[in-house]
Amino acid sequence: MPVANFPQMNMTQMHERLRLELLRRIQRGTLSVSLLARQTGFGQAHLSNFLRSRRQLSLEAMDRILASQHLTAADLLPVLSRPGVFLDSENDTAVPVVSHAAALFEPYIRISAVLWMWPLRSQELHSFRTRVSQQRRAWQRFVAVILQAADALPMDPLLLPDAVVLIDRHYTSLLPYNSARPNIYAVRQGAHLAVRYVDFTSGRLLLRPHNLGSPVELIEVDPEESPSDLLAGRIAMIRNEP
Repeated sequence: MPVANFPQMNMTQMHERLRLELLRRIQRGTLSVSLLARQTGFGQAHLSNFLRSRRQLSLEAMDRILASQHLTAADLLPVLSRPGVFLDSENDTAVPVVSHAAALFEPYIRISAVLWMWPLRSQELHSFRTRVSQQRRAWQRFVAVILQAADALPMDPLLLPDAVVLIDRHYTSLLPYNSARPNIYAVRQGAHLAVRYVDFTSGRLLLRPHNLGSPVELIEVDPEESPSDLLAGRIAMIRNEP
């Protein structure tokens, strides 16, 4: 009998997801504490304490912040499945297919950010090993993106136009996952997501293509960042077929 996964979340988790979403917007430069204070009428110190996990908000305060950011409670729910998406069995799960920006910058994927859901076997997903910083461990683990022809070309023929790749955002280490073959990563290149083999040398990430006709690219790592900060995650699965 088909079953659907329905998201569940308690108030502590909702506070944390709202906090991370606000921090993400601040990091991307679309929000500041002073702007949020003007939008909501709360003091900056009150908001700063919330953003630093020093206090929680009342339901009324949460409602006011959600309204100021054009969010709903549903946007904070964990995306397990969208209404109307059914799985073949209890052993299946569904991974959200999202934009490149969401895969790079959103700790939790909002329901409104989901393009469609990719049904996968839960057992296979749970078998993947993790290697991630404590901060990134709080992020929703699996997301998938679609690669247009230009994005797939450097990894041709491993990746074909319109390939869908599964990103394990809990593997951001440059250590080999499998000694028999190099890791493939989703990498933050400015505001763009690139899929490449990756090495780190002389303070720079070296992005290596599989297609020898494509160039090797370098990304300078800011002294305040670690190389893993620029990795969205390891490519755990590729679907080239439509």
